[in-house]
Amino acid sequence: MSFNVLIVDDSGAMRAVVKKIITLSGFKMDECYEAANGREALDLLKESWVDIILSDLNMPEMSGLELLEKLKSDELLKEIPVIVITTEGSDVRRKIVSDLGAKGFIKKPFIPEEVRKILYDVLGMTDEGEYGGDQTETDGVDF
Repeated sequence: MSFNVLIVDDSGAMRAVVKKIITLSGFKMDECYEAANGREALDLLKESWVDIILSDLNMPEMSGLELLEKLKSDELLKEIPVIVITTEGSDVRRKIVSDLGAKGFIKKPFIPEEVRKILYDVLGMTDEGEYGGDQTETDGVDF
């Protein structure tokens, strides 16, 4: 199974690093979209569906906090899990982004294994990349 990912960061170099780290982690991506700020991310989300968003906090035009607020207020977009990637790792900052709906938090610098673990945790997957939880038998059901 592969996922559509949106990386939001004002630094093109950091977007490239995050994309490379995700690839190195073994996480399966179908499409990887990029946006330089929250406003570009919202515009992209009007045209394309993503399964997960990885966003920086400090960006011009629309910050990651403002993006979280906009996503939280939209009935459809609020269902997309967001992982915040930032240099700011204080407990206060973590609480703020969690209260705004972020499902994960990665402090820069990071390593591929950490990124994969958080992506899997947020998406409800096992360490092997399979969906966890109740795997009820569906005898006789073919769809």
